[in-house]
Amino acid sequence: MRRPLQYLALLGYVVFLAFPMVWLLSTALKTSREMASLVPTWIPRHPILSNFADAFGEQDLVGSALRSLAVAVACSVLTIVLALPASYAMARYRSLVSRFAVGWVLVSQVFPFILIIIPLFMVLRSLGLVNTLPGLTIVHVTFVLPFALWMLQGYVRAVPRELEEAAAVDGAGRIRSLVKIVAPLLAPGVVATALFAFISSWNEFLFALVVLKDPDVATLPLTLVKFTGAEGVVRLGPLAAASLLATIPSLVFFAIIQRRLRSGLMAGAVKG
Repeated sequence: MRRPLQYLALLGYVVFLAFPMVWLLSTALKTSREMASLVPTWIPRHPILSNFADAFGEQDLVGSALRSLAVAVACSVLTIVLALPASYAMARYRSLVSRFAVGWVLVSQVFPFILIIIPLFMVLRSLGLVNTLPGLTIVHVTFVLPFALWMLQGYVRAVPRELEEAAAVDGAGRIRSLVKIVAPLLAPGVVATALFAFISSWNEFLFALVVLKDPDVATLPLTLVKFTGAEGVVRLGPLAAASLLATIPSLVFFAIIQRRLRSGLMAGAVKG
């Protein structure tokens, strides 16, 4: 009896996760009259594609999506470049400073990120990076990096020290050991961390709203808000179509690296 109950619970969980996407697709294919009906329908009676055309016609979805993609990719790359050597140092050099660093990383996640918006904005303004994509990238890296450090240092600890000691006997230094030996073994963890950074940056709205003021540099989350009129009237059909299109890059990226992500999460759960 245990196996059927497990599959039933798993099926319920999948349905729970798939419900928003199914409802979003259904809404994107409905007419305005059907969306306003008091009796909701799962399958559109008269499916239409005009909501997708309206979404592209009303807002610059392609341009904002490309800007979001550039920021998300840059955030992922910078996060890995900064977190990999730092997590290696935190895991290998067990001193009072490294313990304090690990503890501070965990404590920093307790505070809401809204507390650092004003200081970050002042720093970006002094550097002339307000209303720029590089400035937004720096902000995204700032709030993604602590979790990336905590996540990667667990993977580094799982790598046997004997491998680095053998490399040191052959004349390899710390940097070469990190690049040639440790980094390839951390591939699952690096992929999982990069995916976390990408999705966090792709979906981030609050910091983008504060940093970016020019519509010409708006990212995709800011563009989706424009489907709400000045009087609070929501263009539900085009908004659903645009939101559905906004989920595609994350789904594609996840589908490409899902095997490495799954192996990385399982390895981190067992070895961490």
